[in-house]
Amino acid sequence: MKSLSTAKLAETVKAKRENLNLTQEELSSLTGINRVTIGRIEREDFIPSIRQLEALSNALDFDVMDVFTESQEDHSFIALKSEDLTDEEKEGVDKLFTMMLALRQQFLLRKKFENETNNAT
Repeated sequence: MKSLSTAKLAETVKAKRENLNLTQEELSSLTGINRVTIGRIEREDFIPSIRQLEALSNALDFDVMDVFTESQEDHSFIALKSEDLTDEEKEGVDKLFTMMLALRQQFLLRKKFENETNNAT
């Protein structure tokens, strides 16, 4: 099962932001995410929503799936914060990941459409 790695997310956001010479305040303006929240993400102290992940990936140009990991690590977000999930909870987690993958496909399609629209003008 894939899990959102807060360590990978923090490392990616901070490295990409610094490579673009952006302050947390400037990234906040680009994404609409509060500067304090960006700092918390970079310190592995906050799990962003799907919309916030999309805003960060668009502003910093990274693939959301790159911050997921196949194997469970100490710094991985565990759905429902429990390793002992019931069958019903496991089914819910599987549905959540299926929805997230479908959402990723929608992001990619939207980005492709926007690029084609911009290139046509």
